[in-house]
Amino acid sequence: MTRVHAATRYVVPLREGGSLPAVIDTDDGGLFVVKFRGAGQGARALIAELIVAELARTLALPVPEVALVDLDAAFGRTEPDPEIQDILKGSRGLNVGMRYLEGAFNFDPLKDDVEPDLAAKIIWLDALVTNVDRTAKNPNLMWHHDSLWLIDHGAALYFHHAWPSVSDESKTRPFAQIEDHVLLGTASDVTSVDEEMAARLTRDRWQPVLDALPDELLMDSPAGVTPPFESAEDNRNAYASYFSARLAEPRAFVAGAAETQARARLGASPGKKGYRR
Repeated sequence: MTRVHAATRYVVPLREGGSLPAVIDTDDGGLFVVKFRGAGQGARALIAELIVAELARTLALPVPEVALVDLDAAFGRTEPDPEIQDILKGSRGLNVGMRYLEGAFNFDPLKDDVEPDLAAKIIWLDALVTNVDRTAKNPNLMWHHDSLWLIDHGAALYFHHAWPSVSDESKTRPFAQIEDHVLLGTASDVTSVDEEMAARLTRDRWQPVLDALPDELLMDSPAGVTPPFESAEDNRNAYASYFSARLAEPRAFVAGAAETQARARLGASPGKKGYRR
């Protein structure tokens, strides 16, 4: 189960992110990089963080510890920045934090190497969850203690910002934006890891991830906006329907990623090498 920690101190904002996350100290858990429900895309971005991080963990992919971080009414009252103050006021209750990796540094697609099999597995996950935010411009990968870590998945599962448009066809649709994936050039064939990944991600392993999602976040909507579901359980069932359809054979997101890899290789100029990973 995802642990819950009480926020005790606002350490520093991370202004690189559009939603203005921050390093937060907690009562018994140490430092976390916290995404706030009162910023950016709101609670649904936090739900994406929870789902994708736990799926990645299930797939044995390297993600920092994820926790729920509770902000009480008094937290941040002395913060002098009015923008930050407004975000904190709108984020009372549960938020989502990822373990702060002290001393970590950003992945550089022009210099850093990633093992091809690991790259293919990351592509498989990102195609499954429609993660638009793993590009050369913004890899959302970090090095820590000589290991690669996947971070920042709030932009994944973008369909859940428009639930009425989700259809049986869209649930199984290939992920076209995989063509912009930072690891596409050096990954091994994504079909070579499909059997292993699908075997790890059976329903009895992904359903508990959905079951553990907090009602508080599932039923959170912007002020004046009616939640798209009558209950948190209805929302969980909608996610379950999505993943059940998407992971069923044949997996179009895998075939689509493989086709994109093939086109990229054919389009490479003779003698031209892709990014070093």
